[in-house]
Amino acid sequence: MQHIEFINTLRTELQQAIVGQEYMVERLLLGLLAGGHILLEGVPGLAKTLAIKSMASGINAKFSRIQFTPDLLPADLTGTMIYNPKTMEFSVKKGPIFANFVLADEINRAPAKVQSALLEAMQERQVTIGENTFALPSPFLVLATQNPIEQEGTYRLPEAQADRFMLKCVISYPSMEEERLIIRQNTGNTNAAIRAVVSLEEIMAARNSVREIYVSEKIEKYILDIVFATRDPELARLKKLKPLIQYGGSPRASINLALAAKAFAFLHSREYVIPEDIRAIVHDVLRHRIGLTYEAEAENVKVEDIISEILTMVQVP
Repeated sequence: MQHIEFINTLRTELQQAIVGQEYMVERLLLGLLAGGHILLEGVPGLAKTLAIKSMASGINAKFSRIQFTPDLLPADLTGTMIYNPKTMEFSVKKGPIFANFVLADEINRAPAKVQSALLEAMQERQVTIGENTFALPSPFLVLATQNPIEQEGTYRLPEAQADRFMLKCVISYPSMEEERLIIRQNTGNTNAAIRAVVSLEEIMAARNSVREIYVSEKIEKYILDIVFATRDPELARLKKLKPLIQYGGSPRASINLALAAKAFAFLHSREYVIPEDIRAIVHDVLRHRIGLTYEAEAENVKVEDIISEILTMVQVP
């Protein structure tokens, strides 16, 4: 398939710095190809930041990292107006958000006011500073990491902010063999430097190819059946789930499910989407878009359980 070669080159380059974590690397590539922002959740030390930095290094693009802290201000992200006493004029100083790849590190360590400063940038691909509005570079991708919500000093992402992320990926610990390789890699003398092996032009061409991937009407209905079942479980003959779901996926869930499935098909050298593509990425697309009731939390029901239950009941085309 056209434009697929560079993905394999980039994946090979990333493997020099990242041991294992194939699921995380694949999801980062999905976001890159579909043009969707990604949220990585996991305890510290699982190479989330390293993976994002390595991917940005493998692409000849502008990269910036923002460490989110409780005292961060919105202007620290977007930029601000600076007064020059000599000219007696204000000039715009752009913030670190003006980059192709923005790593929002530990995004849930900052309060809601700062998190919401990302909203306009993520959705509209533009930033307003003072009276001026500036377009962000293309491609523009926010890759955020967050600590599990139970950890000390974290703020839950507002629903509107979480919905802006195409995928939310939960990262787990490496296997024992993978961790053995990690130890060797980080305690030896060799230091793997990631080379820029991909151009922005290749990324944009691949994104156009992803958009051309064919989705049949049956697959579209499958996507809609899944998303509508999160809003009204009775549609999928799952009446018992109704008291557990506070709200379901928005139309953005349907759009992102279709887009991510197209990117997944592209990654696997197919020009059409099959039901397995949907099932492979549905948890990542929906887990941050379904709100649970207090009853669900009291019964210790997880969002993943609800999505899996819906998948078993929705008819596969």
